Amino acid sequence: MPSPVCSFTDFALAVYPFLELQPFHRAYYRVLEAFALGRVRRLIVTMPPQHGKSVGASTLLPAYLLGLDPDQQVAVASYSALLASKFNRRVQRIIDSCEYASLFPATTLKRGGRPAGYLRTADEAEIVGRRGGILSVGREGSLTGNRVDCFVLDDLYKDAMEANSPLVRENCWEWYTSVVKTRMHNASRELIVFTRWHDEDLIGELMRRERVDELSSWAQLDQPAEGWLHLNFEALKSSEPTETDPRGRGEALWEARHGAALLASKRRLDPLRFECMYQGHPSAREGLLYGEQFACYDLLPREIVRWGNYTDTADTGDDYLCSLCYAVDADGVIYITDAVYTREPMEVTEELVAAMLRESGTRQTAVESNNGGRGFARAVQRLAPAVRVEWFHQSGNKEARILSHSATVLHLVRFPQGWRERWPELYAHLVSYRRLFRANRWHDAADVLTGIVEREASGVNRARLKGVRFL
Repeated sequence: MPSPVCSFTDFALAVYPFLELQPFHRAYYRVLEAFALGRVRRLIVTMPPQHGKSVGASTLLPAYLLGLDPDQQVAVASYSALLASKFNRRVQRIIDSCEYASLFPATTLKRGGRPAGYLRTADEAEIVGRRGGILSVGREGSLTGNRVDCFVLDDLYKDAMEANSPLVRENCWEWYTSVVKTRMHNASRELIVFTRWHDEDLIGELMRRERVDELSSWAQLDQPAEGWLHLNFEALKSSEPTETDPRGRGEALWEARHGAALLASKRRLDPLRFECMYQGHPSAREGLLYGEQFACYDLLPREIVRWGNYTDTADTGDDYLCSLCYAVDADGVIYITDAVYTREPMEVTEELVAAMLRESGTRQTAVESNNGGRGFARAVQRLAPAVRVEWFHQSGNKEARILSHSATVLHLVRFPQGWRERWPELYAHLVSYRRLFRANRWHDAADVLTGIVEREASGVNRARLKGVRFL
């Protein structure tokens, strides 16, 4: 591959001077440039809707690829032939522009009827005097007789209805393996750019069958990967900051256009869909441990025999602190009343939990002492002196505990009406929790519900367990 006359970002601004590039766009374009230069051969990019993924991958990138090497065949595919043709026409308009000609004069297309013998339609165009070209195809379309050096697959599912259809997902996978893969050779490259819709979409299937490494540092672009590199841009940052996405937690990807307040309102409307489409963390609705079976209540019963709290501090920097206040009635039914569910650092969560305990009137709390829980318990005791803080070591196997008590959790636990909007992350992580333990990214919320049921259903709250300590 020859050295580029300009970077991909400079190219984009030259041919599309109206672009408003945010920091994440520049990171995205830096990765696309590595792909264009052949430093990355198999790339997956996921980002929220309306953030410019298709402009970069399916419009600007094919034109840049053909400028770098007019002899390569570039194919763009989408869920419909109509949309793929739209991308193709945009690429052709870029190649026809004066700005493009000044950068890549060797890459030209047929104009009118000249020169004769070259093909140019809305679906396919050949580079004049060279062996390369651009072609477009809809999902399940044919590519018979065409070699492909670089394939761009952009949004192979039209919407949630298609992605939730097992038949459509199966047909998409069959088309990918029997059409896309058969048109490629040893040096071919693949770019898949999606908004995620379902856990078992094309990206999900590839993740289950092949090696996929998360792209978090720029050095990875120069290290030959055995499988795929995956770059995921979350609409609201929830993972740890990285070189490729250095935002702090809670920051919006594009605040000026899709701000944190707007995104939070979308999350409240449908936390599960938000985690999938906007965060890139889909979960299948099949094989769920709890699903949406949690019972809700409007008002607490008059006869409450006990008020309590159970807190599990974050084991690692990627975990959530989960602290739930609850009330227990005479029949042993458990009513969740307040919650703190966050990945903020301990110096922040100590005050959050203490404030919740003070405001809710809770007078007793149990804190798991694993991984710094003892220090957390002492801090909460200092901040909420009227609360009796108990710390203990949880030695039971987490997987066995959560699975064996799941039916009891659904039978005894009640959440307040509107808890989906009130605690959207807590809701999303509980209702999407999978029965297959290792398939879950976070266990914190399920672990705390299990702990509450273990204590209350067996009367353990009276501090008779070995190892219980009070501050």
